[in-house]
Amino acid sequence: MAKLVINEDKVFGHIEPEIYGHFSEHLGRGIYEGIFVGENSDIPNTNGMRNDVVEALKELKVPMLRWPGGCFADEYHWKDGIGPKENRKKMINTHWGGVVEDNSFGTHEFMELCRQLGCKKYINGNLGSGTVAEMSEWVEYMTFNGVSPMADLRAKNGHPEPWTVEYFGVGNENWGCGGNMTPEHYGNEYRRYQTYVRNYDPKNPIKKVCCGANVADYYWTERVLKTIFDHGEHAHGFMDYLSLHYYVHPEGWEIKGSATDFNEEVWYKTLKKALYMDELVARHAAIMDQYDPDKKIGMSVDEWGAWYTCEPGTNPGFLYQQNTVRDALVAGITLNIFNKHCDRVKMAALAQMVNVIQSVLLTEGDKMVKTPTYHVMHMYRYHQDADLLESAVTGVEEIGVGEWKVPKVTESVSKGADGVITITVNNLSMEESEALDIRLVEKGYSVCEARVVAHEDVHSYNTFEQPQTVVEQEFTDYQETEDGIRATLPKNSVVLLRLKK
Repeated sequence: MAKLVINEDKVFGHIEPEIYGHFSEHLGRGIYEGIFVGENSDIPNTNGMRNDVVEALKELKVPMLRWPGGCFADEYHWKDGIGPKENRKKMINTHWGGVVEDNSFGTHEFMELCRQLGCKKYINGNLGSGTVAEMSEWVEYMTFNGVSPMADLRAKNGHPEPWTVEYFGVGNENWGCGGNMTPEHYGNEYRRYQTYVRNYDPKNPIKKVCCGANVADYYWTERVLKTIFDHGEHAHGFMDYLSLHYYVHPEGWEIKGSATDFNEEVWYKTLKKALYMDELVARHAAIMDQYDPDKKIGMSVDEWGAWYTCEPGTNPGFLYQQNTVRDALVAGITLNIFNKHCDRVKMAALAQMVNVIQSVLLTEGDKMVKTPTYHVMHMYRYHQDADLLESAVTGVEEIGVGEWKVPKVTESVSKGADGVITITVNNLSMEESEALDIRLVEKGYSVCEARVVAHEDVHSYNTFEQPQTVVEQEFTDYQETEDGIRATLPKNSVVLLRLKK
């Protein structure tokens, strides 16, 4: 039997809501058809945004949305996406499918979406193919309250009042699709570009995100930080976050593997690769500690998720894939890791929100379905803005196939401002349930909510015809004891337990 010991009196850090952020790029049917259908669509919408999608996302309490990319960001010229839609420039989306991008979803539409969701905005600027002036003018257009060419242009386009931009990314993946730069070159370009990301509203300063590493490129992290910190103490004002991107590819980058057809070995290979996030965060954080020992700079894992071969018969450039019980476990594992590293990880974004990679929602015409990942994110929402508690699991066996061994159980625990303790725990076994004995330092806690995402068949997923196959359900397989709670975790499950006195 595994044992989970919780010290509810020892706080290890604060879990920022932005760790539960999302990402939506101009990619495939992620924005067009997925989120935005236009004001004249027969699909029920408010100012062009699908009502069903917005309502589902609001239930997740989406804290932050990153846009417009991704690779798309470094070929995006923001002035093409403002003004009357009939006058907006059309372009070819060279990264994703070679389709025509008509720019009908631009700055004003993104701000409207975030207004409807009630979330913070994370804008990714164009450093790769854009200019300093272009980036500077975009910030002025969005946030300046006064008389200026860009503020006047914003008013002319129907929005006299400025918006608040909470986060601004200075380029994206500049080691690759964002310009194939060396870390030293990017570091110097970052210093230059970020200078002109002005804080026009001192009460709502923009927090700047520096492009960090791809997976385990520790050299990039070290050299970018060394370059940016070359002038010493002022560097802390240059950046608020350093990004990290990591996707789970069960069969490697080139092949990736099927989203729905996998065997036991691939199941454990996938979960092992999801657990690799823990090592990546720890090692990149150790490098950050050398330059930023006081942890003033947050880590932003603003692209993460399981990326498989796209669904057969769909446009390969649209990255559309199904979402099974396996993805529920990938989400549960990853979010527990972020919670455990909340001293350094301050922001993250699941890739991507709708119809792309590990999305929380899928749409087809006027239909919409919630994925298993959606239901896990919904259960984990209680961790947002809560305090991470000291917790540890003992007596956990290692399971798996061949070299792909994983701990049977992973977890994280937090306490909200209301005093309620949230426990999220995963059983990674494809075959067996697991008895879990939960002990707290103090007695007197009882279960006030218990939920689970699981299914007998790990290949199960939700379709438009059968949307309730893998959903969040009430969890009842637990007993309150004199010493705590004893639960039996179903195989391949993500479980939520909430306790209060």
